[in-house]
Amino acid sequence: MIQPTRTLVLMGGPDAEREVSIMSGEQVAAALRADPGIEVVALTVDTPTARELLAHRPDVVFPVLHGPFGEGGPMQDILESMHVAYVGCRPKAAAIAMDKVLTKTLVSAAGVLTPGSRELHRGEAPDIAPPIVIKPANEGSSVGLTICQTTEQAVQAAAQLFAIGKRVLAESYIRGREITVGIVDGEVLPIIEIVPAVEYYDYQAKYHRDDTRYVLDPELPAAVAEAARRFTRIAWECVGCRDLARADFLVDERGPWFLEINTMPGMTTHSLVPKAALHAGVTMTELCARLVRGALARFGELAAPPAGRNTGR
Repeated sequence: MIQPTRTLVLMGGPDAEREVSIMSGEQVAAALRADPGIEVVALTVDTPTARELLAHRPDVVFPVLHGPFGEGGPMQDILESMHVAYVGCRPKAAAIAMDKVLTKTLVSAAGVLTPGSRELHRGEAPDIAPPIVIKPANEGSSVGLTICQTTEQAVQAAAQLFAIGKRVLAESYIRGREITVGIVDGEVLPIIEIVPAVEYYDYQAKYHRDDTRYVLDPELPAAVAEAARRFTRIAWECVGCRDLARADFLVDERGPWFLEINTMPGMTTHSLVPKAALHAGVTMTELCARLVRGALARFGELAAPPAGRNTGR
């Protein structure tokens, strides 16, 4: 009898998005439990060690963690040291994607349209015409994001982020439609337009409010939709993503403006990659199981000796 794949689903973490991570992790664990070929061990963590995780004897680790530690490289370093299969990108790609300054530099050089921006240093005023978006350079879920109507407001918003030890990105505000594009194994998912009931798609609108509308395959000019899909693929390749990601854009009359790419997007009931996958005919269980089995197959290929090599066995 074939043993089920023992999958360790990690959630929580030490970052600002811990609550979202727990919601995402619970959804992933529930989805995987519906697959008879997968045994699930769900674990809420802070900053676990490799030894603590290996004690659960996983075949695959699914780190449903959001934020600088869980999604930005340190957790991926731990997973690499464990020498087990895991879902998601490797440490270098994780660190690049979490750094909005570096990501925007890379994708812009590759021809992707992205709002003008600069990293601020303590005491600096942004030399960007208002309105100005002030946000941490390495957080997600719109944590700490402020839209400022004046330079003075931007300086104050930046000071608040510096006070809690954040790097700060100042970015030109684009007034337009918000869309997001998921990508799984390099395959672009249907575009989703986000229509919040509030001024912008903030943390509450993403995870708690029920009045945000999501429009699958929204009406967009063909050239705009194609550009968004193409920019998503370019960002995926520039960063070095694997397994899954989600790119966020604002669209105005000039086209889609790339904001960021998330290498472990939310997997809650409000989240967009599961919505897009379902619209494409892939259930949450199928999506999560595909990621687990893909990670296991990839690890097996990497661990296998080169063809023709005498292993001595």
